[in-house]
Amino acid sequence: MKITSARVIVCSPGRNFVTLKIETDQGLTGIGDATLNGRELAVASYLTEHMIPCLIGKDASQIEDIWQFFYRGAYWRRGPVGMTALAAVDMALWDIKAKAAGMPLYQLLGGRSRSKVMVYGHANGKDIDDTVEAVLRYKEQGYVAIRAQSGVPGLASTYGVSKDKLFYEPADADLPTENLWSTTKYLNHVPKLFAKVRDAVGDDIHLLHDVHHRLTPIEAARLGKELEPFKLFWLEDAVTAELQEGFRLIRQHTTTPLAVGEVFSSIYDCQQLISEQLIDYIRTTLVHGGGITHLRRIAALAELYHVRTGFHGATDLSPVTMGAALHFDSWVPNFGIQEYMRHTEATDEVFPHDYHFNAGFLYCGETPGHGVTIDEKLAAKYPYQRAYLPVNRLEDGTLFNW
Repeated sequence: MKITSARVIVCSPGRNFVTLKIETDQGLTGIGDATLNGRELAVASYLTEHMIPCLIGKDASQIEDIWQFFYRGAYWRRGPVGMTALAAVDMALWDIKAKAAGMPLYQLLGGRSRSKVMVYGHANGKDIDDTVEAVLRYKEQGYVAIRAQSGVPGLASTYGVSKDKLFYEPADADLPTENLWSTTKYLNHVPKLFAKVRDAVGDDIHLLHDVHHRLTPIEAARLGKELEPFKLFWLEDAVTAELQEGFRLIRQHTTTPLAVGEVFSSIYDCQQLISEQLIDYIRTTLVHGGGITHLRRIAALAELYHVRTGFHGATDLSPVTMGAALHFDSWVPNFGIQEYMRHTEATDEVFPHDYHFNAGFLYCGETPGHGVTIDEKLAAKYPYQRAYLPVNRLEDGTLFNW
């Protein structure tokens, strides 16, 4: 089954998405997500100029060999642009292979380990009371796991909090906007938030929180310890993870479970974190981690050390990644949870899919492949619009982590 053509489709039905479509001489096609938020055209160019010419004529069924060809053959390995492009190729090839087999992707991976996939939603508010109301609305919708984020007193803007309660998209401007940050104000605020939230929802709802890489290890240790009474499902991205051993200090001081990895692009970004059991959940996503082929290796390593998956699933990935991720989640033995932010109606129309949500869980479909397609004519009505993620500064003007 030879690859006869491949092309990149860039569209913006509310936000930018990059999609790779691969076609074969047997009439089977597959699509993969190549979206890298705020750097979309870098991946589109990498695919068009450097990868697609090498794909033509290859046997689409040789997924492992093609993955190794682009990973080892590039010489300059890893990195978000290259691994996102590689993920798009990989997803599309798995889509084709499952269609050729006439089965949904999870069957090709080895069959179901579970009948449904637990997801968490994003509840946010301008203050604590507003966030509590948002959490309760998610509970009413049937969610059993909810991430809570709140505006911080004294800060005009805070990551994870937006005017739009459902379709949060941080890439908000043609050029980067600037936010201000105070670690002191944040650390004083968050325990108060979770005291109110836990009191409102009781003990049966899983609660999560995202720090967004903004603390030092000792600050994260303090926060984790102070949040222990509220029994969080996880504390996410407590520190930047370039220094993986920084998580040792957090582990020494708190039993709050730790999750990290949405910005990782390879197994080497989390090897130490996993093998030293410094985290509890690995959040690397299919679209930024080299696709299904590579994430299988990460998940297998994690399973050895009692680390579970918790894939990133915000709106900076398209329904293509969500569909593929749900098949992966349905199969992988050491599944933990799946992040789920609903796409806009326009996005769902551009990317028809067979997965669905019900009472706190997502269900992948039975369509051969990963169950997601693209309406190219409709996509063409939504041209690319440049959009940047914000940057973050401390109150004294120092550029900080966003």
